[in-house]
Amino acid sequence: MKIIKNILNLALILAIITSCKNEAKPEVKTVEVETETVKELDPNATYAKAEFTIDGMTCAVGCAAQIQKKIAKMDGVKSAKVDFDKKLAMVEYNEAKVTPTLLTETVAKVSDTYKVSDMKTVNDFSNKKEDVQ
Repeated sequence: MKIIKNILNLALILAIITSCKNEAKPEVKTVEVETETVKELDPNATYAKAEFTIDGMTCAVGCAAQIQKKIAKMDGVKSAKVDFDKKLAMVEYNEAKVTPTLLTETVAKVSDTYKVSDMKTVNDFSNKKEDVQ
């Protein structure tokens, strides 16, 4: 019985020793990353600022960020900011390339649930903080 016990212990020790010698080598993978191109702004262009309300957003991360990203990628848009809390979008754009109608259509293309209203051209974006009661 003692011999069988010693043989099993020896087999266990050998199994542990041989299994530890296999070193896992890291696998190297090449991943293609989409690089964003820097927009070239026309220095001679006339830029307008528009503010409008977007109804139908349910979250800041998914809805507002997605709308902001789509508007910012438009050709002729200098800057775009969507404020989820105020349901407000503020866009500065080249008047020769972008129209308020095109902005409305771009928001609608993100999702049918988003509705644009109160589109107005402004000289400066409103930065008023609303009092929450």
